[in-house]
Amino acid sequence: MQVSEVLRVKGNTLFTVNPEMMLSDCVITMADHDIGSLVVMDRGRLAGMLTFREVLQVLARRQLEHRAGPTAPVAEIVVRDVMRRDPFAVPPDMDVNELRRVMLDTHQRYVPVMDGGTLLGVISFHDVAKAVLEEQGFENRMLKAYIRDWPAEG
Repeated sequence: MQVSEVLRVKGNTLFTVNPEMMLSDCVITMADHDIGSLVVMDRGRLAGMLTFREVLQVLARRQLEHRAGPTAPVAEIVVRDVMRRDPFAVPPDMDVNELRRVMLDTHQRYVPVMDGGTLLGVISFHDVAKAVLEEQGFENRMLKAYIRDWPAEG
């Protein structure tokens, strides 16, 4: 199975933000749409990814800084300051097993799919797990049908 097949099943809804957007607005978008990542686009090009991991890291860092002394309000944080720059992207023809290995090696739960300079979508670890499970279920049903229809020896 290829990455493009996972994208086709998942659908092509994509949420993007720009680097100057307020982090607080991004958190609201992520919560409203029950999503774990936003693609950061700058002048039509992929600039980075913002995931719940970066949000939690900046909040934890701010809490530690706040204990040490006054800090700027969280509402003043912009995406550019916390996004993951230049995330590892994969091509649509990559095999899903290779994608799983890449996701584990790079610790990315959300991976942009790029065809040259064009962003096709984002695949999450959840999307991969779901696609693999569905593929295995289909293969299992096909094997059972094959065995059931096998001619009996007489």
